[in-house]
Amino acid sequence: MDWGFPRWRGYGSSREATQVRLCDRHGCEEPGNCPAPKAPNSPERWYFCQRHAAEYNARWDYFEGLEKEEAEARAHAEERTNAGYSQSAHYGWATSGDGSRTADEMRALDLLGLEADADFAAVKKAWRERAKEVHPDVKPGDATAAKAFHAYSVAYEVLRQAEERREWRGA
Repeated sequence: MDWGFPRWRGYGSSREATQVRLCDRHGCEEPGNCPAPKAPNSPERWYFCQRHAAEYNARWDYFEGLEKEEAEARAHAEERTNAGYSQSAHYGWATSGDGSRTADEMRALDLLGLEADADFAAVKKAWRERAKEVHPDVKPGDATAAKAFHAYSVAYEVLRQAEERREWRGA
């Protein structure tokens, strides 16, 4: 289509085959675009797909071979260095205003009829009260009650996971 004038083509529009590196895991046909070291302090790399890279790194211990005090010092230094990123774990413009709740948490609290500063014991109590009213065993065959029960369960799960994240960060 370019009548022999190569400069009329866009950059990278050639028709040569591209080289695709396959995952180094035996039998995997996915593209291997996640490098992983073959050994500590070695320039040689395995190239895995995302699934096999996650499997390879699942038991990786960053602090292996360090003394206990040195490992604790390095962990503390990394936490101090990365502390600024913890503020961006949520979207500040979509929260309760103080940055402590995400938009999903606020919607879940609203569904359960709670205020933004409600603690987890109040969440659990409100969820149990509402879930008992619309439980499928109490109202069998009622589609709207089943839908409401599902919505309450999802709201509780969102708030439970948020509470676990807060406990984990505080620990």
